[in-house]
Amino acid sequence: MRRLPLLAVVCLLAACGGGKSASTTTTTQTQTQTTKDAAGCIPMKAPAAATRSEKKPTQMLDASKAYTVTLDTNCGSFTITLDQTQSPNAAASFVALTNEGFFNATIFHRIVPGFVIQGGDPTQTGTGGPGYTTIDKPPATAKYTLGIVAMAKTGAQPAGAAGSQFFVVTVADAGLPPDYAIVGKVTKGIGVVNRIGKLGDANEQPTEVVEIEKATVS
Repeated sequence: MRRLPLLAVVCLLAACGGGKSASTTTTTQTQTQTTKDAAGCIPMKAPAAATRSEKKPTQMLDASKAYTVTLDTNCGSFTITLDQTQSPNAAASFVALTNEGFFNATIFHRIVPGFVIQGGDPTQTGTGGPGYTTIDKPPATAKYTLGIVAMAKTGAQPAGAAGSQFFVVTVADAGLPPDYAIVGKVTKGIGVVNRIGKLGDANEQPTEVVEIEKATVS
């Protein structure tokens, strides 16, 4: 079975943040090329790595509303419909981080073909986060199927722990245990996700830069 989509073990709860907010320190780099490569992506240099932190949100999302987050990348855009019923804390955090620009100018730092793509770490090391953790224990019946978006965690953290790092499943069934808070599902642009999912090597490293240029809540 594939290795689980964990953060690096050295990432501890409060140690995954620090520094200033992305909304005041980072902007998406200007593209210098508009021609797509063979993978369907616009070649780009990696944005500068940064340590970012945000305050933990104190309010839940409006239960009467449906929330989506659209990620615009140099390989195309895809939209996630959030599941605040299953993971209310992680969903509220995901929206808050998006609104603060936390995910802008970050990359998918881990790409495992036929498994997952993983992003949400502005440090690009696999150890970064927002400086806080939420908990939404998944039900025993949780399944990690194609398009499911869930929050990554370390093996030492409890089931459902979440910071800012997330993964998107790129296979019919990832075969993961119910340990990861499911924050939503890709409901538009799954072709883009599959395209990105092919851009990884045997060491789970991206073969080219895939940048989240901008994340938007609607």
